[in-house]
Amino acid sequence: MAEYPHLMAPLDLGFTTLKNRVLMGSMHTGLEETGDWNRVAEFYAERARGGVSLMVTGGIGPNKEGGVAAGAAAMLTQKDIENHSVVTDRVHKAGGKIAMQILHAGRYAFNPDCVAPSPIKSPISLFQPTELDEEGIEKQIADIAAAAVRAKDAGYDGVEIMGSEGYLLNEFLVTHTNKRTDDWGGSYENRMRLPVEVVRRTRAATGSDFIIIYRLSMIDLIPNGSTHEEVVQLAQAVEKAGATIINTGIGWHEARIPTIATSVPRAAFSWVTKKLMGKVSIPIITSNRINTPEVAEDVLATGCADMVSMARPMLADAYFVNKAEAGKGWQIAPCIACNQACLDHTFGGKLSSCLVNPRACNETELAVNKAAAAKTVAIVGAGPAGLSVALTAAERGHSVTLFDKADEIGGQLNMAKQVPGKEEFWGLVDWYKAMVADLGIEVKLGHEVGADELLDFDEVVIATGVVPRDPEIPGQDGANVLSYIDVLRGKAPVGDKVAVIGAGGIGFDVSEYLVYGDNSPTENLPEWMAEWGVTDPAKHRGGLAPEGPQPHAPARAVTLVQRKATKHGKGLGKTTGWIHRASLKMMDVNFVGGVNYERIEEGGLMVSFGEARENPTLIEADTIVLCAGQVSERSLADALIAKGITPHVIGGADVAGELDAKRAIDQGTRLAATL
Repeated sequence: MAEYPHLMAPLDLGFTTLKNRVLMGSMHTGLEETGDWNRVAEFYAERARGGVSLMVTGGIGPNKEGGVAAGAAAMLTQKDIENHSVVTDRVHKAGGKIAMQILHAGRYAFNPDCVAPSPIKSPISLFQPTELDEEGIEKQIADIAAAAVRAKDAGYDGVEIMGSEGYLLNEFLVTHTNKRTDDWGGSYENRMRLPVEVVRRTRAATGSDFIIIYRLSMIDLIPNGSTHEEVVQLAQAVEKAGATIINTGIGWHEARIPTIATSVPRAAFSWVTKKLMGKVSIPIITSNRINTPEVAEDVLATGCADMVSMARPMLADAYFVNKAEAGKGWQIAPCIACNQACLDHTFGGKLSSCLVNPRACNETELAVNKAAAAKTVAIVGAGPAGLSVALTAAERGHSVTLFDKADEIGGQLNMAKQVPGKEEFWGLVDWYKAMVADLGIEVKLGHEVGADELLDFDEVVIATGVVPRDPEIPGQDGANVLSYIDVLRGKAPVGDKVAVIGAGGIGFDVSEYLVYGDNSPTENLPEWMAEWGVTDPAKHRGGLAPEGPQPHAPARAVTLVQRKATKHGKGLGKTTGWIHRASLKMMDVNFVGGVNYERIEEGGLMVSFGEARENPTLIEADTIVLCAGQVSERSLADALIAKGITPHVIGGADVAGELDAKRAIDQGTRLAATL
């Protein structure tokens, strides 16, 4: 019997059969916008070779006003059909099926020509939309149906109609954005006319042997969002209109509740999908924070859905499904939901990739092939940079020896995994351990290697990371002062009242570690829901609890201090920084900026403000924690250079800064690919 029988079961859609219950959910990678269709095709084909039964492209606009931004991918012309045919042909040859997502951005479009049901500007967009008139609504319906026909002509097995996350069709559904008084507004029957008509016209235009997925927002997480009763009503209507499958959408982009970040519990919203099960007769897909075959199997086995959508996990490991089917789930590179190389890149105008797997979206550009000649490779430092070199070099056939003075591999990942909300890092370290063993890499732990031991290796890689920067604050040698390393490794007790010096990523991590203590809401779904004010949309519209967020009491009183007068955490991730700031504010952390560190006293931290060092103030604290930056640890590299050896220096040893696993892993992988 298969290890994951529900996950690997085929799904009969009548006119076609999906070979398993895994949907690769839509991700806007930016690939389609590059115009390199071989690169686009290889990205999707790699996932088809990896076992995904059905995948959905990033959002493709049905017209210019509906594109997510000017120049965004669209399906408008014969040339678009020809380009997309390269993708579908490659996917089909690899044994997969693929649907094109039709996404009309509505008021979320970064486009001065954006349109919406009512002229209400989005809080996350630049432009006020134009209110659609009757003719304009008809144009949107016709354009979406026409895009679906072009998708079929391009060889797609189906389309996904994006009706969630606050895009155009979702905007028509709720009074939050639909203030109309005509036949497209007012009653819910009127407000749901547009999505239903879009599905009906799309089915009529594409015929019966074509997959139509409708992405339905099952919990909006915004004021005046849909009720569960309305969700059911819409689901039944889109089924009757011709949808083949209903996919789950969670939350609007403007919602102030995290839905996919690493601090969100695994499968946190599968209960929302389960509420719809049995209310329609077509298959239902659940989504969000499903990142292991065990979680996916459990979701299906407990009747939450007929199928699971996993998007970012397919960036982390294109062969997720094949490995699971072969009973080798331990080999799956885990998605840690960090957003650093995927969504942060998307919203930063960069091509998406993956922190764990830099080859994602770079399949044609970053090749990992067997080496022409095997070499002996010494790697000093078993953090993310060193581990990425070790795994890739060993995969290429090199003989790798990995040194680290610590007693375990993982480097500073072992500190990150101690932070509440970053429990996924445990799985990442475990995966590295498993792969190091599987690839036969020789590991020498608890060993501070000297330069002379490295002279006989063909290649030497220095990945020794960083050490804390000395902030040079008078009194920092006091018994009440700790380094972030002491705190996160549990080496010293911390008082009830703490001042954290430095409001970068490490300062935020330490502050979260201190205020949450042993009580991580990420490990407790009801507590997480209470913390963020999430409730059942059958009880309250949009799934927002009327009492608002109800976090538990903080374990300690923390003041987070920085020299800069700018917003705390300004350098945090584009899509996650707000979550960390909101979490700390809910836990009553005091943010203090624009200070000079005068001295540390027994009673706390003395600061002043401004260039004139005015208003001296004592921030009372039992413990002061230093998170004031890092410097590269490259003494071994310098010793090797002195002996005439030129090592490769990567990661923090190359460039100090915030602990940047994304850069370290990318740099290490690219180096190993060239050895």
